[in-house]
Amino acid sequence: MIAAKVRNALSLDYPRALLEVIVACDGCSDRTAARAREAGADLVLELARGGKIRAQDAAVERARGEIVAFSDANAAWQPDAARALVGAFADARVGYACGQVRFTRAADAGSGAPNQEGVYWRYELAVRELESRLCSITAGNGAIYATRREAYVVVDPVMGHDLALPFKMVKRGLRAVYVPRARASEKMVPSLAGEFARKRRMMSHTWPIVLRGGMLSPRGYPPAYALMIFSHRVLRYCTPALHVLALAANVALLAMGAGTLYWLTLALQLALALAALLGGAVRSPPLLIARYYVLTTASPAAGLWDWLRGGTSAWWDAAEGTR
Repeated sequence: MIAAKVRNALSLDYPRALLEVIVACDGCSDRTAARAREAGADLVLELARGGKIRAQDAAVERARGEIVAFSDANAAWQPDAARALVGAFADARVGYACGQVRFTRAADAGSGAPNQEGVYWRYELAVRELESRLCSITAGNGAIYATRREAYVVVDPVMGHDLALPFKMVKRGLRAVYVPRARASEKMVPSLAGEFARKRRMMSHTWPIVLRGGMLSPRGYPPAYALMIFSHRVLRYCTPALHVLALAANVALLAMGAGTLYWLTLALQLALALAALLGGAVRSPPLLIARYYVLTTASPAAGLWDWLRGGTSAWWDAAEGTR
């Protein structure tokens, strides 16, 4: 992927004299560095493996520009993406800008593809745009984002930029914005099992940010932003526990002689679980969406278990099928 990524960066509609392409190799043992140089990268850093965050830190230390932009190796930017992303920094209050990434899959996958990430992602992007218009976004994505070099924050290597940088910018009095005109595409994990594993890994990096990374402290948050952090982030990550609580409350109410309404809500909860179970065998979009919802809702609990049991590594392997 790396040669294609470097060529993609060099083909952007952006003045070449103002563009510096840096490839940070995190302990690569193959020909990644050589292929990046052959493709025309301005600087290739061959680093001991320390994880994505430390590789990015090293690249920022060597970067010469006022704006540092980041991307995944398998993300392709549209020609005008860099101009659109950098344009957000014309506002002196902006410290972080995130573009729009669209997930792609095989043309023959159709609506019956096991992984229904695209359905969720469209909802997430709509919410992100509203957050940006109201105040600041609560999270970004690793495929296409940028910060002012002077505002770049060095974080714990297990705490990814996607979640840590936006709220830390807000705490410093800056805005974190969404720029939908800055577009990139990235290959989707083909299987739902792979998507669950990816989200489980992501959540093992998320919980350290939430519980000890400063997210829960309201200091520095405007009121609207504090509400968005609580509703869009904290409550979302607590969804597994909230589902269990809803089911337990439902059963308890029925045991106390509650009326027909609670039989209906119990039936709906059981129908969701049954649809998710059937979605493993029948490729029907409603069943697949139910299965996607149940598994990805379980991922915060699985990620929390992984973190509490064994901690979180600063590095990880690419999800299968995304290259």
